[in-house]
Amino acid sequence: MSKTPEDTRLESWHRFFAVEANNEAWTLAEAPHSRVDACALLNAAHASAWHWQAIGNVLNHKRALMLLAQAHAVAGLGQSALLYANEMRAYFLSEPSTPDWELAFTHAVHANAAYVANEHAQYESSYALAESAIRTLADEKDRAMVARIFEQVPRP
Repeated sequence: MSKTPEDTRLESWHRFFAVEANNEAWTLAEAPHSRVDACALLNAAHASAWHWQAIGNVLNHKRALMLLAQAHAVAGLGQSALLYANEMRAYFLSEPSTPDWELAFTHAVHANAAYVANEHAQYESSYALAESAIRTLADEKDRAMVARIFEQVPRP
């Protein structure tokens, strides 16, 4: 758990709970889907998104959408997963400052959402892009982080 804020400013507490819920949701999202409590994952992802919406910047908001896309995909909610995934994907692919690891993550989450939504062409395209992007990641920690999510996406 992060250190709790020492002040009483609402912004400090929003940030604290945004980070806590985000970390909990990603921990759940990385577990094998058969062992995930989908309700707990959805609650954590939505709580994080709500707190980021209150105090975050555009990047925080788009990362929250990425988490929502993954949570909805894991929960089997294909249509909402793909709506979130399409929005965050459009942002990260158009933003020149998006780091390589985040592009790989974007493709992996989008592939998962498209798979659950039965959008086969989008799924296959994003899966191939994720595979390629992961292979090119120079940093081993980045590659391992993205791989934990990507290994949850069914192979074509």
